[in-house]
Amino acid sequence: MNALTIDAIDVSYGPRSALRGLSLDVAPGEIVALIGSNGAGKTTTLRAIMGLTAPDRGTITFHGTDISRLAPPAVVKLGIALSPEGRRVFPQMTVEENLQLGAYLKTDRDETARTMERVYTYFPRLRERRTQLAGSMSGGEQQMLAIGRALMARPRLLLLDEPSLGLAPIRVQEIGQIIQEINREEEISIVLVEQNASMALRLCHRAFVIESGEIALSGTGRELAASDHVRKAYLGG
Repeated sequence: MNALTIDAIDVSYGPRSALRGLSLDVAPGEIVALIGSNGAGKTTTLRAIMGLTAPDRGTITFHGTDISRLAPPAVVKLGIALSPEGRRVFPQMTVEENLQLGAYLKTDRDETARTMERVYTYFPRLRERRTQLAGSMSGGEQQMLAIGRALMARPRLLLLDEPSLGLAPIRVQEIGQIIQEINREEEISIVLVEQNASMALRLCHRAFVIESGEIALSGTGRELAASDHVRKAYLGG
């Protein structure tokens, strides 16, 4: 059984069509990348999975459960978490307070403490800055915090929206390594939306190219990196 199956969904914002008949799947423990230009429908796909935007047609299934019309808290409770584009940390709260918000649906305090320790293992800088206001940290540190906050929900599926956006190359490489480590050690599925197509194709097991709200190409990261269309359109080749 797939971790996630999206079957022919349409999503629109008023009169504007954002997704048209989009279908894709994610296997358990797989990293799937979504690449495409701005406005292609990548973030809309994540919003539909999270219950932030209901599809007009089609279904979204998570481990056999139809989540197409569920509200976001119910989606989180089932085991899906989102690290949104632009990080969106709470700037006037400390690092640790931000992380605790990620576990707001969890009632087992011991489990939450263990999860926070795991997050600090992945992101040692967050441990060093646990009492620091999130808004005073660098962009790279805030991105680590946003991913860590999503991990606090103990998801089975992690959605990452533009984790490398605005980061220096050394931080992009660091975030990429951590994403692979989380996928390997936590054995969770990851859907990665990235403008940095080179990074996304290097990290993922499979990828889907979204153009004008539809799947234009799909394949392994290596296959798409070798595609003439992908090289010309997204890799600067």
